[in-house]
Amino acid sequence: MQIDIKKFMGENFKVEDFTHLHWSGGFQEYLNVVTENPKVARNSFQRIHDMVIAYGTSSYKEYKKDITRYHFFDDPDGDGMDAVFGIDVHLMKLVNFFKSAACGYGTEKRILLLHGPVGSAKSSIARLLKKGLERYSKTDDGALYTYEWFDEDVTEIMGGQKLFPCPMHEEPLKLIPEEVRGKFYEQLNKGKKAHEKVTFDGVVCPACRYIFNEYLKKYDGDWLKVLDHIRVKRLLLSEKDRVGIGTFQPKDEKNQDSTELTGDINYKKIALYGSDSDPRAFNFDGEFNIANRGIVEFIEMLKLDVAFLYDLLGASQEHSIKPKKFSQTDIDEVILGHTNEPEFRKLQSNEFMEALRDRTVKVDVPYITRLDNEVRIYHKDFNPKKIPHVHIAPHTIEMASLWAVLTRLEEPKKSDLTRIQKLKLYNGKTLPGYNEDNVKELRKEAVREGLEGISPRYIQDKISNSLVKNGEVGCLNPFMVFNELEAGLKHHALINSQEQIEYFRDMLAVARQEYEDTVKNDVQKAISVDESAIQTLCANYIDNVKACTQKEKIRNKYSNKLEDADERFMRSIEEKIDIPESRKDDFRREVMNYIGALAIEGKTFDYKMNERLHRALELKLFEDQKDSIKLTTIISKVVDKETQEKIDVVKSRLIKNFGYCEICATDALNFVASIFAKGDSAKS
Repeated sequence: MQIDIKKFMGENFKVEDFTHLHWSGGFQEYLNVVTENPKVARNSFQRIHDMVIAYGTSSYKEYKKDITRYHFFDDPDGDGMDAVFGIDVHLMKLVNFFKSAACGYGTEKRILLLHGPVGSAKSSIARLLKKGLERYSKTDDGALYTYEWFDEDVTEIMGGQKLFPCPMHEEPLKLIPEEVRGKFYEQLNKGKKAHEKVTFDGVVCPACRYIFNEYLKKYDGDWLKVLDHIRVKRLLLSEKDRVGIGTFQPKDEKNQDSTELTGDINYKKIALYGSDSDPRAFNFDGEFNIANRGIVEFIEMLKLDVAFLYDLLGASQEHSIKPKKFSQTDIDEVILGHTNEPEFRKLQSNEFMEALRDRTVKVDVPYITRLDNEVRIYHKDFNPKKIPHVHIAPHTIEMASLWAVLTRLEEPKKSDLTRIQKLKLYNGKTLPGYNEDNVKELRKEAVREGLEGISPRYIQDKISNSLVKNGEVGCLNPFMVFNELEAGLKHHALINSQEQIEYFRDMLAVARQEYEDTVKNDVQKAISVDESAIQTLCANYIDNVKACTQKEKIRNKYSNKLEDADERFMRSIEEKIDIPESRKDDFRREVMNYIGALAIEGKTFDYKMNERLHRALELKLFEDQKDSIKLTTIISKVVDKETQEKIDVVKSRLIKNFGYCEICATDALNFVASIFAKGDSAKS
């Protein structure tokens, strides 16, 4: 199909939009804009805070505490590719930093340092903020302006140029002389609410200051005539064009100096202007210069040479930088750094860097410790839309995520709690004897949790390897990924001891066992698929437990007679999850207490809320129905027609209800059948 470029561009590219974004006008016109919309004169901290808030928020409760989710971090504009999950509490601290700075409470004089292990989304957060600023500057709500000098006559003032853009994209209001600025703001802000008031400190950059003073001399101090040479224009922030967004990365110390931050002399122009101290002969193109009005990111900040870190001190506290041969130059930008833990520990132990530590606000960006959120990371890259040619078996991504989270959790201090149980508690499941307060306490006592363990990057790499190696099979299952995860451990660049490898292998064994239980559960559900039967079974069990714990009788629905609680029936369920005879009364009381606690909160009990009871009911129902199909016959070579039909029914249920394909459904049935075969041989 041929494309008519004129028609296509006519439908999709509007010249009016371009014109709107490239508005220019005189200083008075800009003042009119400021009067109507004071937000155009915000500082960089205020602009970033407003940008984040503009995307909206939602709230939820976690451990009885209100948590705010800022939708900006869902990366709605990027279709979620840089979305950050599972660290909402830490993102709240980040946004609170910007809010405090926007209000002028002091954090605007600090360096924002994102700290955490490798692969914990520090770079993603920085990228989100930079991309967000680019987009926000193109909206009416995020509009900001700068200025350029122009002169129809070619004069020496601008070095023979007719146009001289402000090299640091300064705020036009900075051209108001300092001696009258107070009265100017007083009139401008008259009748405005506190949050609408405009204030701007600092003076223009050395180059603009020089041109400004030369024009003042030319016009004998007539400031209004100087303004005739000012053209205000819309400022669009762009990292690629190095306008308002800068990025600085450590390189070889011999080939890198601080002029990369604050600019350097343009030696070609010295001959034109006659002096290396003429600001017009200076390139204000260091990262601090070009990032003015926006944000500058320092990648692996603490790996920088000490000379660079000194420049950060003035830039943060005084909002000024010192270009070579010039006076202190004002800047308005957010300084964002990120670093990993070893580098941060090095900073803490360096007594000569106390000043930098004192001017740094650290925001931790740990690994995710909630399974559901870890899964979301990998579903972004490994889903049917992106990988249509390979089916990813159910639980494959979940099991890889489960292993990753297990490696990040500290061993529970409570002897009755395993690491896998702790993971499930963090993921919102319930266990007898554990409520929200207990889980909150578990999190508090594990101070290093989320700062160590396996990086999401390792998981992504190994899933990718598994897809390449097993793509021709047509289906990727958890065992393929488990094998790849284990094989890669001895080559992992961040594992430096055999002890670590053994620990990660132990966690893999736990994940394998969890998968075994999960896939058995799927097959059992496929055989005993009737959910209403489970609900009936649950209601019957609860009625009997209530009668037992409260020493009451229960009415037989068939004979209508009052009878004692059915002990044999209750034990047939409790034994499925290994509740010993000596613990049966405790377990029953726990169930009733849990139901009572829910009732007080106005909630209705659902058997799915209690994982152990849910499992016991499913196993009981499976036990009652499994005789209708002998699973162990699946792995034998001879299967009669009737059994094969039943197997096909179970397989079709796995495909229809649980997301399996023909290949992985067959594998799952064979695997579960082998487990039962082992169990039968062990019994005999």
